[in-house]
Amino acid sequence: MKQTINVMKRFEMKYILTPSQVEYVKRELQSYMKVDSYGLTSIASLYYDTPDHRLIRTSLEKPAFKEKIRLRSYGLAKEDSKVFLELKRKADGIVYKRRATTTLPQAALFFQGKEDVVQEDQIGKEITYFRDYYQNLIPSCLIIYDRVAYFQEEGDLRLTLDANPRYRVKDLNLTSSLEGIPLLPDGYVIMEIKVQESMPLWLTKILDDGKIYKNSFSKYGEAYKREFSFLPLERRIQAYV
Repeated sequence: MKQTINVMKRFEMKYILTPSQVEYVKRELQSYMKVDSYGLTSIASLYYDTPDHRLIRTSLEKPAFKEKIRLRSYGLAKEDSKVFLELKRKADGIVYKRRATTTLPQAALFFQGKEDVVQEDQIGKEITYFRDYYQNLIPSCLIIYDRVAYFQEEGDLRLTLDANPRYRVKDLNLTSSLEGIPLLPDGYVIMEIKVQESMPLWLTKILDDGKIYKNSFSKYGEAYKREFSFLPLERRIQAYV
C-alpha cells in the first residue's frame, strides 16, 4: 500500500457554539485569520472499533492516554478515491496523529490483516501494530460534518467550525451518502482550536468576551452513548455482528 504518511502533534481544544456565538466568532476572526482554500467541506470519518466497543468505552472514561483509528474522506468517496487512514492518540492533553493516504480496497485489505500500511516505515508500523494489537477491528460508527477551516498566515494556529455534525451506525461506508442523525440542535457548531504552542492573546480575548468555554464533546463518543451505552454488553456486541 503506497502512500504519503503525515505526522501531527498539537494541542486541540473543543467548544460548542450557539448560533449567535457562531456569528460572533466568524465576525471576530476576520481580522486575524483566513478561510483556507477548500472552503466549506463535508468530511466523513468511519471509526473502527472492537465488537464490544473497547476503544470508545475506554475513551469515554477520560484516561490520560487514549487512541482511535478511522478512515476519512472529503466528500463522498469512490472505490479509487484518495482516503486517509488515521491513527489518533491523545496523551496528557497533546494529540498525536499518524496519517496514511490509501484507497477503499486497500483499506479493506488492511483491516482484514492481508496487507500492511507501509512495510519499512516506522509510522506505518505503528498503524499496523495498532490493528494487530486490538484485532478484529470492524466499522463502528460513521461521523459526518460540514467544516470550514481557518488558518493564520504566520504561525501554527488552525481553527475549524464543524456545522451539522451527524452520525450513522448503519450503512457504514464512505460511498453511499452523507446523511446521518444530528448530534446537536440546529445551528449549533463544534469549534476546534489546534495549536502546537500557546493560544494567542487575541484569541483568548475573543473567547472570554464571547463567554465561550472549553468542552470535551466527542462526536463518536456522543453517538455511542446515544446508540449503545444503555444496552448490556452482550446486546451491544450483537448490534455489530
